[in-house]
Amino acid sequence: MQAFDDLKAKQRRLREGFPEALSLRVHRALSWLTRAEQERARGDRDGEFIFLWIAFNAAYAGEQTESDQPSERSAYIDYFQSLVSVDSSWVIHDALWSKFSGPIRSLLDNRYIYGPFWRAKNNPTGALNWETGFEASKRSALAALGRTDVRAILEIVFDRLYVLRNQIVHGGATWSSSVNRDQIVDGANIMGFLVPTFIDLMMDNPGLDWGRPYYPVVE
Repeated sequence: MQAFDDLKAKQRRLREGFPEALSLRVHRALSWLTRAEQERARGDRDGEFIFLWIAFNAAYAGEQTESDQPSERSAYIDYFQSLVSVDSSWVIHDALWSKFSGPIRSLLDNRYIYGPFWRAKNNPTGALNWETGFEASKRSALAALGRTDVRAILEIVFDRLYVLRNQIVHGGATWSSSVNRDQIVDGANIMGFLVPTFIDLMMDNPGLDWGRPYYPVVE
């Protein structure tokens, strides 16, 4: 999916009406999105996934203070709620329920991108029962699917993708390895559709407070 050209053209048309914070978010996110698309064209799905995650970070990561530092997870959950509230055409819903239902189920069934599995693996003397939580998480996802809870599905899917992101960024995976190929490909495909959709929704709703970027431009 080559989304950058269309989104960049839209940004040029609309950016004069953007608040400064939104303008910076969109500009940064698009710069990383085009880099992700270049990696996809080269066949580097690992690189594509990493750059898509940076684009995602650029779109949502918020202002923090030393006394109030929300976790990354809580920040993107709030972001998802904002996106769902303005997705009147149900683009995200249709992607999760139709376009990527198979890959999402594969991610949910994959214990290697479930955080507690690794915490138990690295602390075998602990009492963590990751299997119980793993099955509960899958049941929660199915329940969310049943009640058409888009935000909850996004939360669960991105929890899995966040573990995958950590494996790569922190050196816990080998580049282009066959070991984690399926989840990399699925993750890149899912994010390759959703991240441009998120950016598009932000540009369509400049009046919504998307928050100040954590690293503003300092003159």
